[in-house]
Amino acid sequence: MESVPKLCGCKGIRTCLVCENVSEPRQNTNVQVKKPSTVYVFCQTCKNKAWMNSTNHSDHTDGIGDSVDFPGIVLVEDFVTNDEEESIVLEIDSCPWKDSQSGRKKQDYGPKVNFKKRKVNHRPFTGLPCFSQTLVGRMSTVDQLRDFKIVEQCNLEYVPTRGSAIDPHFDDFWLWGERLVTLNLLSNTVLTFTKPTTSEPHENESVCVDVHLPQRSLVIVYGAARFDWMHAIHREDITARRIAITFRELSTEFCDGGTKADIGSELIEIAYRFNGSAVQ
Repeated sequence: MESVPKLCGCKGIRTCLVCENVSEPRQNTNVQVKKPSTVYVFCQTCKNKAWMNSTNHSDHTDGIGDSVDFPGIVLVEDFVTNDEEESIVLEIDSCPWKDSQSGRKKQDYGPKVNFKKRKVNHRPFTGLPCFSQTLVGRMSTVDQLRDFKIVEQCNLEYVPTRGSAIDPHFDDFWLWGERLVTLNLLSNTVLTFTKPTTSEPHENESVCVDVHLPQRSLVIVYGAARFDWMHAIHREDITARRIAITFRELSTEFCDGGTKADIGSELIEIAYRFNGSAVQ
């Protein structure tokens, strides 16, 4: 029997516009996750606060209004120039993309990981790509990233025609460390944070915080924003092609003094060769 070609990278309950619009859509798929009814917007000037119905600092300079504490975000606008952005995207697009979940495409530079079994295979990993060396050097001049040692880079492509999105989630805590760093290219978007739903009544269950990411900005997620809040990119917030380059560091278990420090040291050494190819 002739096999049916796979139209997208979705599996399980995940879907995109490609597989949602076929004549016989897959069964047992999820409905797109919608934002909670109450939306606060992170204020870069206030640093650790998000405000309801307020997208500009001038809307709440008097400090009056409905707000929530939201520590753990650093936003560096214009981290790269227009010319640098164009050059980076050309480098990325010169390598093949792989279909991923929920309408995304990806390129991975990092170890192969089985998170369920907690196993790390460094053999497919040949290092970060050459073009990232300049970005890594520049990140080291940001106060919050002076000791940031990268062991994984993931390039993700989002486009509205595929309904690209990523559901609310926590990045793994076993292997990846506190700071998640993303360079946002080609278009503005919104990174949405929600508290995980529990069986107990929780004041934040129906609340989200939107962090607006300008084109060419760098966002650092750490502390409470990393550990207490899930993050997502909603389909409605992808209005043009977007490329996100996310950099990850190791957890303390894989750093000096940790039980797997030898593995961590090897991964860092491989990463900083800067001659890697995307893991297939």
